[in-house]
Amino acid sequence: MSGVSPSSAPLLVYADGHWHLGNPGLLGPHSHAVWLGSSVFDGARYFEGMAPDLLLHCERAVRSARVLGLQPMLTGAEIAELAWEGIRRCGLDSTLYIKPVFWGEDGMLVPNPASTRFALCLFDAPMPPEDAGFSACLSSFRRPARDMAPTEAKAACLYPNVTRCVVEAHNKGFDTAVVPDPSGNVAEFAYTNLFFTKNGVVHTPVPNGTFLNGLTRQRIITLFRQVGVEVQERSVTFTEVLQADEVFSTGNYAKVQPCLRVEDRGYAIGPLYRKARELYWAFARSSA
Repeated sequence: MSGVSPSSAPLLVYADGHWHLGNPGLLGPHSHAVWLGSSVFDGARYFEGMAPDLLLHCERAVRSARVLGLQPMLTGAEIAELAWEGIRRCGLDSTLYIKPVFWGEDGMLVPNPASTRFALCLFDAPMPPEDAGFSACLSSFRRPARDMAPTEAKAACLYPNVTRCVVEAHNKGFDTAVVPDPSGNVAEFAYTNLFFTKNGVVHTPVPNGTFLNGLTRQRIITLFRQVGVEVQERSVTFTEVLQADEVFSTGNYAKVQPCLRVEDRGYAIGPLYRKARELYWAFARSSA
């Protein structure tokens, strides 16, 4: 199952009632999703025999589809059941990214809800090592507000903006970017939610309609609070991030990952990042 890149053909795809190896040709140049952007997706993980919050990811895919005016024909529970079938087909010793996708096939500007289609992709994706950190710079681009784009959905049309944030960061020698919201406060990293610590308190930007309130983000906040770690969700300035004791991210792909540098400021891998990892893996094992 190794050797399949997320940017190339998925390992296994369910579509139109059948399982396919590779990347089946499901969309054409006249498909609404191709030329007018009516596509949503979500991402879950299977690793070490666990698929934490799989159902929640599948349910969010359904909600995202409805935000774009699509008409999902499957429930979150039905998608999760398909995902487990795919996991078994791939092998229970696999490490996978699980991606349900809904898109519109027909329509002029507004997608025809009855033309909604669905696919489920599973591909090999090793988990990054615990201490595999990353660097970030401040982006000159911003996240759109809710009245500018469908920010409450995990919509593919939002990702070209993510891409230009990342390309800008790469051109400056960084891995990713800290992206402001329309008011200039910190929204998130380019494709993960941002946390930092100061004097033993965890801080994270409050969801304000400009970025997705990630499921892993929500899970980490809940787990911290259950063990008495203070978490403040509030407006955050970039200066505060630069002055932090620790910085880390949450997201589906790596779950929890340390940030080692923002601009010229370096950070050690600290105790609250370690605690977040410990709490998340304990949760994942308990829910397996």
